[in-house]
Amino acid sequence: MASKSSIDNELIPITALNCSFRKKLGLYLNPTNAVAADWRTVAEMMDFIYLEIKNFEKTEYPFEKVLKEWETRPEATVANLLSILEKAERKDVISDLREIIDDDCRKYLERQQRKPVQVPVVDSCGPRTREREGITLCDDPQGLTPETFDAFICYCQSDFQFVHEMIKQLEQTEYNLKLCVFDRDVLPGTCVWTITSELIEKRCKRMVVVISDDYLESDACDFQTKFALSLCPNTQSKRLIPVVYKSMVKPFPNILRFLTICDYTRPHTQRWFWIRLAKALSLP
Repeated sequence: MASKSSIDNELIPITALNCSFRKKLGLYLNPTNAVAADWRTVAEMMDFIYLEIKNFEKTEYPFEKVLKEWETRPEATVANLLSILEKAERKDVISDLREIIDDDCRKYLERQQRKPVQVPVVDSCGPRTREREGITLCDDPQGLTPETFDAFICYCQSDFQFVHEMIKQLEQTEYNLKLCVFDRDVLPGTCVWTITSELIEKRCKRMVVVISDDYLESDACDFQTKFALSLCPNTQSKRLIPVVYKSMVKPFPNILRFLTICDYTRPHTQRWFWIRLAKALSLP
């Protein structure tokens, strides 16, 4: 069991904090306060823009909505939340809720420790860790050398023509990259969510997200994007790369607006589009 003094809040995502904490934090920050900083101040410090804050005002419990949106960002850790509250001069909130925070963090760490570990498989080649076998077209049937990729491509079916262009520009040129395209590379008869998680986390160095209006309506794309973001909480791995290839009517997704994008819609930068994307995917 982790002691309170040994807990590193910088490594604990904000999703570790449970409903009771969120409800009590809302009781402190939701009411409009002429003296102390309220939820609007905290939202600004979380880098939400004016229009987003005005939208949050329309909800009955605005700070709960702010927290839910913020938790999808890589910087959304318990340590950063405490730092924001301290800078907003709401040390009273930290003091009053400290016990709940520590308890939630401790329970989170205990759950992480209880996660099942992979069982070593002993064969003639010695001990090894078993990966999921036979999930992609070029997998080794014995599971000795699972197929790996430079990037997983997150897309919806209506954008498949652009995915074909991506294959042509990145795989069939001097860049010689290897892309994981679900409809092409994944064998049928497997559990979609389980295999997708396996590919993104263990088989692919990065993920390219093809953003479009239809992407915003796709449950599969939503799952893939949020799963990939959860794997790089400090953004140091540059794991996720958003790509826009046609004009959109709907707003760009909030959970991706902190990332630099490859934009194919601007004619004066198209000549550099594939070079930039290929370079990003070629990094170690």
